[in-house]
Amino acid sequence: MQDFTRRTLLQGGTALAATGMLTGPALFEFAKAWAQSAPWKAEPGAKLTVMRWKRFVPQEDDAFNAMVAAFKAATGTEMNVFSESFEDVQPKASVAANTGSGLDLAWGLHTLPQLFPTKVLKMNDVADYLGKKYGGWTDAAAKTCKQGNDWLGIPVATNGGYMTYRKSALDKAGFKEFPKDFPGFLEMCKALKKNNTPAGFALGHASGDGNSWLHWVLWGHGAYTVDQNDKIIINSPETAKALEYCKALYDNFIPGTASWNDSSNNKAFLAGELYCTANGISIYVAAKTDASKKELAEDTYHALWPVGPVGKPTELQLALPILAFNFTKYPNAAKAFVAFMLEKENYEKWLDGAQGYLTQTLNAYESAPIWTADPKNAVFAQASKRTLPASGIGTVGEKAATAIADFIVVDMFANYCTGTKDAKGAMAEAERQLKRIYR
Repeated sequence: MQDFTRRTLLQGGTALAATGMLTGPALFEFAKAWAQSAPWKAEPGAKLTVMRWKRFVPQEDDAFNAMVAAFKAATGTEMNVFSESFEDVQPKASVAANTGSGLDLAWGLHTLPQLFPTKVLKMNDVADYLGKKYGGWTDAAAKTCKQGNDWLGIPVATNGGYMTYRKSALDKAGFKEFPKDFPGFLEMCKALKKNNTPAGFALGHASGDGNSWLHWVLWGHGAYTVDQNDKIIINSPETAKALEYCKALYDNFIPGTASWNDSSNNKAFLAGELYCTANGISIYVAAKTDASKKELAEDTYHALWPVGPVGKPTELQLALPILAFNFTKYPNAAKAFVAFMLEKENYEKWLDGAQGYLTQTLNAYESAPIWTADPKNAVFAQASKRTLPASGIGTVGEKAATAIADFIVVDMFANYCTGTKDAKGAMAEAERQLKRIYR
């Protein structure tokens, strides 16, 4: 855990000045003024324990830490913050929810607040305050956190993942631009493999990468786990076609993707072993900030996800909602901290620190400077508006969140692609698991 002090803030502000962020004293002065006028006043002696997902871009972590330190200094709230991998956030949040202790706030993936609808602090007032001030919420972001008219959490950002590729490899394979449809994408993957410059996408329990691209394949064929009424429809001809298409892709991937987690493709791409994958902008950022990878950075480009047979985008981007548990002793401090995170003076600097890795969920931030700072960033600005909610066409809620957390779609594709099950068996297993959830 990290305990933030004003000295930490001042030191962090000095370091952040070079990137165009507020210096420590300026951030502190803003935070102090904000705390005096904010709708929520932190309780005297407030102490918040916050679990967040582990950063992939160090500068984002720096900006977040400065924000946390400013909040502590301005409100007197003790802030204990620690990070966990995407895979570990949900299990540890579940432990806290079940025991009623250990955490005040949890910040994780997809529809995390929907897993604990009776254990969270309602955030209606925070959502209304921010929405009215900053142009409203994007549709999928709002659905991620709402149950009826209640906000179970706040959708802080979307981690936009898009096609990341080596332009030289595509040129050599005979592709002047990144394919825009499924057939073209498959042909490109075949050509990349033939040239020993393979593509690769996670088929293991990668909470972010695995769920994202495999739901894209599923939805792109018009297949879903459940329909609008939450009737299970995974066992369908459309799903069978999605499995066949995915297997054709998998046969052209770099070896080992069946065991990949969320960091595996980053490592392989930066090592020069992988030439096309789906990821946040973190691969490009890492290459840009490493002098030894200058040529790799210059050769790295981004593209939108190709569109499947349904004829429209079917992206699953990674929502990053934060929740506060209703057993916290300091609900006002928790609400104040969440609102403070999304104020313009903090949020745009945080987006800058993330360097395109994170995308706004409030419409007013569409014009944030990060999206024009580098032409290769621009595609990521669309993530929050192009994504479907994690439930697809079904109801956003605890059941859909559980299906994502249990990797039901990921395992279905992995079982078929690796030969563990045939198509009927893979679909039947997914159907059986979904019936356990949607009962």
